[in-house]
Amino acid sequence: MPDVPAAIEILSRLVAFDTTSHKSNRALVSFVEAYIAGHGIAAHLVPTADGEKASLFATIGPEDVAGIGLSGHTDVVPADPAAWTSDPFTLREEHGRLYGRGTADMKGYLACVLAMVPELKRRQLKVPVHILFSYDEEVGCTGVRPMIAELGDRLVKPRAVIVGEPTSMAVVDAHKGPVRWSVEVTGRAAHSSMAHLGVNAIAAAARLIGKLGEIEAELAAQPPDLRFTPPYPTLQVTEISGGIAANIVPASCRFVFDIRAMPGLDIEAIERRLADFANDACLPAMRRIAPEAAITICRVNQVPPFAADSASDIVALALKLAGENATSAVSYATEAGLFQDGGVAAVVCGPGDIAQAHTADEWITVSEIERCLAFLTRLADWAET
Repeated sequence: MPDVPAAIEILSRLVAFDTTSHKSNRALVSFVEAYIAGHGIAAHLVPTADGEKASLFATIGPEDVAGIGLSGHTDVVPADPAAWTSDPFTLREEHGRLYGRGTADMKGYLACVLAMVPELKRRQLKVPVHILFSYDEEVGCTGVRPMIAELGDRLVKPRAVIVGEPTSMAVVDAHKGPVRWSVEVTGRAAHSSMAHLGVNAIAAAARLIGKLGEIEAELAAQPPDLRFTPPYPTLQVTEISGGIAANIVPASCRFVFDIRAMPGLDIEAIERRLADFANDACLPAMRRIAPEAAITICRVNQVPPFAADSASDIVALALKLAGENATSAVSYATEAGLFQDGGVAAVVCGPGDIAQAHTADEWITVSEIERCLAFLTRLADWAET
């Protein structure tokens, strides 16, 4: 098994790259590319059109054979230095904890995968191990999608993928999926003393939000799935803006709502229900005064919920490697559902506590690094036999 200090040293290098999602990840990718090249492993990049970001794919072991993928994202959420005890992009070790932005989510996992490269290269692997590092997971899992699209074409499609999001090394076989919509309401402006000449976009938006409240209550009343917390799909209006002055009937209003869908939820039915309410209950009255009145409902991002394929053996393998007897379900999202939709079986298991993700003074314990390296060493043992 690779020594823990080697993994910590790599983690220190990874944390030092400020890969906040709105910035480039190319410096980190170049570091990884050079590191694995030093061990005789070629990297295949899937860059953005402008070249500012890239995903990385590499294979250790037999080429052109479907193996086990180790998947993680390189981007991190923003870090406000004023809220941190130390520099977010300088790894700090204290009392068995490793502090730095992304240590838990999820550069700790990336560091463990890279620390395993010399060991994997040394082994006579019968089943190859694929490395899949992506970008922009934190802003909707957008970066992994072009890489998944190339699996089975330019890139070897793995037989299964282990997504190393922080689970405290528990094996997760199901999670919710976020879906977000933007709703634009267009009315007509008028002086507030002559309100009958205008169409109040905020009032129309309030009616739509009321309908969403009905749907939210129905979702909460569904038979609970106690594996999740909370045990039902959630719906929230998360942003709203409208109006320009206190004495003007507002001509526009925009709001955003979010559903955390559980596997099997009919998202299209919910979207149609809101659209039907807009068309049947709101727009006719609005257009009697302002024919230009409109309500536009746009789905802006969707990460599919995940439920592991019962026909796949990756969950059983992950349980064996982790030394666990039972799986878990979580309410946060990962790239696992996207891999599954792309025809690759998936499971989620990685070091770090999700409670530390996105926090000031984010940390991962050294013991979690040790557990992940042990897990990956057992994977190497399995792939060699």
